[in-house]
Amino acid sequence: MALSSRWKLLNKEMAKWRDALAKAMNLYRSGENRTNELIQAQMWFGATGGGKKNFTHHECWEVVKYCKHFIIIPTGLEVVLNETPLRDSTTSDSPLDSPMCEDSPIQKERRPIGRKAAKAKKAGNSSNYNSKFLEEIARQNTIRSEMEQKRQDMEVAIQAECAREKEYLRKKDM
Repeated sequence: MALSSRWKLLNKEMAKWRDALAKAMNLYRSGENRTNELIQAQMWFGATGGGKKNFTHHECWEVVKYCKHFIIIPTGLEVVLNETPLRDSTTSDSPLDSPMCEDSPIQKERRPIGRKAAKAKKAGNSSNYNSKFLEEIARQNTIRSEMEQKRQDMEVAIQAECAREKEYLRKKDM
């Protein structure tokens, strides 16, 4: 109950901590360990924190660090020496080590439409419907006029053919 009432603040701080950890992971130097990485992340968090110097919600972070929103995806290249990764994978906080992420990549879920957007869409749909209706009428009129033109061209061709046949028969009778 206490966490749910503070979730907005915790969510912000967790996102900042995730970003700080990601930066620290990407700036990994040879010879450093996870403690140095956490110190670097604390420095990044302090630099971006609004008045807070340290991240203090480590217990909460342990709970949410494998949730979709908080997973850290490393963007730097993996350093390899003699086909052995230099990072210790047994203590890694990488999402690739997580059992949740073995099969599929993270996909961002679409947010549901809000009330104002739904109203605007509904109001827009009536005008969209009217414009689509008018476009369909215009398209049907174009098709109708093309068919009428083809019919007239056919009649002219038939009349010309009849005239040629009559002329041929007149010449044949003479």
